[in-house]
Amino acid sequence: MAHKPDIYAITRRIEALTLVRTVRSGLINLIPVLMIGAFALVGETLPLEGYQRFLTTGAGGVLLQLFELVNSATFGVLSLYMAYAISRAYMKVKADPSAVYGGAVTASLLTFFVLAGAYQPDFGTDSMGPKSMFLAILAGLGASSLYLLVSRRINRRYFYSSGANREFNRVLSTVPPIALVALFFALCNLAVMRVFGVGSLREGIADLFNLLFSHGGTGFGKGFCFVLLSSVLWFFGIHGSDTLEGVMQTYFAPGLAANQAAAAAGRLPSAVLTKEFFDCFVLMGGCGATICLLITILIFSRNRARKSLGLAAALPMLFNINEMMVFGLPIILNPAMLIPFLAVPLVCYSVAYAAISLGLMPMITGEVAWTTPILLGGFRATGSIAGSMLQLINVTLGVLIYLPFVRLLDRQSEAKIHQNYEAFIGFFIDNEQELATLRLTELNSVYGDFAKSLCAELRHGMAEGIEMAYQPQYHYSGCCVGAESLLRWRHPIHGVLYPPLVLKLAKEGGFLAELEEAVIDRVLSERPRVLERFGADIKLSFNVTGDTVMTPRFLQFCRQRNASEPFAGKNLCIEITEQAALSLNDETLSTLSALREMGFTLAIDDFSMGNTSLHYLKDNLFDFIKLDGSLVRGLFAHSNTHAIVASIVQLAHSLNVTVLAEFVENEEQREALHAVGCDCYQGYLYSPAVFLDR
Repeated sequence: MAHKPDIYAITRRIEALTLVRTVRSGLINLIPVLMIGAFALVGETLPLEGYQRFLTTGAGGVLLQLFELVNSATFGVLSLYMAYAISRAYMKVKADPSAVYGGAVTASLLTFFVLAGAYQPDFGTDSMGPKSMFLAILAGLGASSLYLLVSRRINRRYFYSSGANREFNRVLSTVPPIALVALFFALCNLAVMRVFGVGSLREGIADLFNLLFSHGGTGFGKGFCFVLLSSVLWFFGIHGSDTLEGVMQTYFAPGLAANQAAAAAGRLPSAVLTKEFFDCFVLMGGCGATICLLITILIFSRNRARKSLGLAAALPMLFNINEMMVFGLPIILNPAMLIPFLAVPLVCYSVAYAAISLGLMPMITGEVAWTTPILLGGFRATGSIAGSMLQLINVTLGVLIYLPFVRLLDRQSEAKIHQNYEAFIGFFIDNEQELATLRLTELNSVYGDFAKSLCAELRHGMAEGIEMAYQPQYHYSGCCVGAESLLRWRHPIHGVLYPPLVLKLAKEGGFLAELEEAVIDRVLSERPRVLERFGADIKLSFNVTGDTVMTPRFLQFCRQRNASEPFAGKNLCIEITEQAALSLNDETLSTLSALREMGFTLAIDDFSMGNTSLHYLKDNLFDFIKLDGSLVRGLFAHSNTHAIVASIVQLAHSLNVTVLAEFVENEEQREALHAVGCDCYQGYLYSPAVFLDR
């Protein structure tokens, strides 16, 4: 039986391509420019008459000039940013050290100016804006790859000045490969100019697309091909709307004037396809009818980062400015988005064409700015509410088409995140001891980035993610004498996180005390159910780190809870962990005494024969000690361990302190512990930690 192709595997192979990785990385670096430019463009073109009058007259038009300045410095030279970002991303993907000296970036920018026709008298921001995005990608990838190839074959020793410093010589060595790359692309551009009689490669591309539409009438087929080609160009990083602007102005834009003239003469308008037709009913939210994608993401996506992008892009997209979504998601070169990105505008086009042709909606006779929001645009174009209703129908169809693909993106993201998480957890567990003195969130690696992300998610959803598991504690006689509450924090994607990692991230994030207070509140609220499950007379314990116990905040927290519902008589025990952090000075002793006076009993976790552990027993403040797990596990592995455990138990009994052994996993361990006088146990021999609702 033939196996179905694994779409995830296919997508991963495509995404692993250098081309895709480079463009994706370059687009991500463009997001700040896109965000600033998008909001400036909205501020400049907001289609409200009163607002536009204010822009042009208020304060001498300073605000309008400011918006125009920002727009010119962002979208006006967007292709320059793209060439730079693509080149840097390519060198990073290739991990080439020469990227530090900017040789490839310089070569890419020179190449872009050559291909875009910077030598022409009319060269300006129009040639460096979105219209030249394809040339920017070509320059960024082509020039960088050629620069890398050439620079690796040139002997840099020939470009060395003995009188200059080392840094200058390194930069000097980039000049020959930059010159060769620029010369190569200049010759290519010159060949295109001579063969096709155009002023530059950019002009040649525009003329080619105009030629494709020069045959046949202005009917359904030509409009369908226009929408399809525009979307295909966008998918490959070429600004389809601007690239095909000549086609629009030649074949479709005159339709509005013809309709208006017919209406003025008392005749029925007959031109279905106008510029407003595409702007209002096909390119809603921008290319790909991405307003539909935005709505789908905001309502149905489970990916928090994708939703955040949607929220950031929502305002510009309301005015049909969607570069932030196209480049930020990204849609460009994203195989998972190819089908809906092409299909949705074609469906919208076909439905709108049919509705007008069949007389279900009036012909378009109103001029509408391309930034006019949905619903308002449809009404203004047709002079009828039917135009707005048609937009709603098309948006609904678009959402239904985008929906399965957004869910596919979510599944892909979750699978990738799971892979990264498993690698991160493996790294943490394998290096837990070494990482104890390091800050995970400051690691200069992918693990550091992942730790920052988890830390932020933990802080954001701390209370919602807390779940408590309870591990019972038994006496040798077989009766349950206690239960230890154990923190389990459930991540919305990864499930329950490794508990030591949760504590470390909370500590690094500065909210460990807040987390432990939330744990205590949860334990207190679940106490009646714990007693019902394990017994009314059991001791209920919870862990608090030594760092937290010694803070005035913790003592104040306990006093507040004690004032509202006293702890006395509830048989609650605080197990203090990280005992090495405790310094038994007067302040520490006062705090521990205050906790005992409230009704708590105190336990030392991970007790061993170290000086620090023994030091805690001299002031008689602790009621329980829990044997270090390594001692229990090593009872039969090391000859001295048995004697150490016996000595601890004997010492504890002499001080009237109860000893409890953790990690008791078999009867042999229990009997050995019983033989030396330890009769309280916790471990898999009796029960793992369990959740109350399972």
